[in-house]
Amino acid sequence: MAEQKRTLGFWRTWSLSAGYMIGSGIFLMPMVLAPLGLLGLSSWLITGAGAVLLALVLGNLARRLPKVGGPYAYTRGAFGDFAGFLIAWSYWISLWIANAAIVVAMVGYLGVFIPALRQSFFLSTLTGLSALALIIALNIAGVRQSAIFQLVTTILKIIPLLAIGVIGLFFIEAGNIPAINPTGASTISVLASASILTMWAFVGLEAATIPANDVLNPSKTIPRALISAVLIVVGIYFLSSLAVMGIVEGATLATSQAPFADAAVRIWGDWAAYGIAAGAIIATLGALNCSVLLTGQMPMAAAFDGLFPKIFGKMSKTATPAMALIIGGILAGGLMITNYTKGFVAAFTFMIILSTLAVVIPYALCAMAELYFNFKDKALPRLKFYQNTVIAALALAFSIFLIIGSGAESVIYGLGLLLAGVPVYFFVTRGKK
Repeated sequence: MAEQKRTLGFWRTWSLSAGYMIGSGIFLMPMVLAPLGLLGLSSWLITGAGAVLLALVLGNLARRLPKVGGPYAYTRGAFGDFAGFLIAWSYWISLWIANAAIVVAMVGYLGVFIPALRQSFFLSTLTGLSALALIIALNIAGVRQSAIFQLVTTILKIIPLLAIGVIGLFFIEAGNIPAINPTGASTISVLASASILTMWAFVGLEAATIPANDVLNPSKTIPRALISAVLIVVGIYFLSSLAVMGIVEGATLATSQAPFADAAVRIWGDWAAYGIAAGAIIATLGALNCSVLLTGQMPMAAAFDGLFPKIFGKMSKTATPAMALIIGGILAGGLMITNYTKGFVAAFTFMIILSTLAVVIPYALCAMAELYFNFKDKALPRLKFYQNTVIAALALAFSIFLIIGSGAESVIYGLGLLLAGVPVYFFVTRGKK
């Protein structure tokens, strides 16, 4: 297969990671964290530190193996085909689940403009499915078009978050500051539970590593884009979440489908809700665009290596994995329809925990791959060896911490989805030596 033209420079690559991270996670997270008090807010610092560690690990791996597929390529390079397949399978599952969760969040903020969406299951589902189909069509049109859209939406969605995060600090009311731990559970268990939730807002940090074949000078561009994106996003998340939790009273926040819009109303008046809601819609569309892009790229890479069904590697005239995109869209749409019946908060929470768990497993394997390559590389300077080993070990410990925090039910679901891929692997690789 001829090498395709590389079209993604630093900023477009940066926007893949930053744009995927800044999506439905931050715009709805104050609602999800409200019952957990200040410990919930503190979890941003834990997951932020963990995300930086993961970015450093992925950056090192990108320098070693600047190949399409990101975590899949790194794990396969270290541990072989079966491990690579499991990571591709798990990550692919996390992506189409994420697509469903992002669409649910987008429809929630769209309800600010169209209140009927909050009352009608049929209308909200139809709207969500239409948005999903539109983004899939954009991605089928080509990676370059998708990347331009990603960069524009990333810039636009940072503006309302910074406005709330900076200006909102002056409108915090002491009476709205929640208790440290209103749950009655142990501090460690609350932090673990909160961290798996806030980690959802960092899922996608690895996005820049996956379409490596489209990135200019990937061994340098990808690490720089990854680490800078994570550092910027950590600061935005903590400031904006602190402001929202201090502006909106806890009881309202815990049931709000548009917490940033509620905070904006208290700062600037009713008109501001529409501006923030518009920013949130742009944010979720940008995150959805990136997630859909990766939903095609990840199984495509595995299909090219003979580890996924060939249909996932079937390319369109615009050199995009059209069938992989369509299959992922069908699965996301089906999940969205079935989970809307649980109610908005319950549906969103369930999907983000399951999606985060499915992607944390690849993170853990990437940390293990980095440890493997460190010990294998005899030419690595001693100081660099110790530095890389400590970072990878901490990233692995953080990933295990998140898996524990996801809870028994989610682990059972996640394990079931992972094991469901084993027959697929043996079917696809039958007769392969």
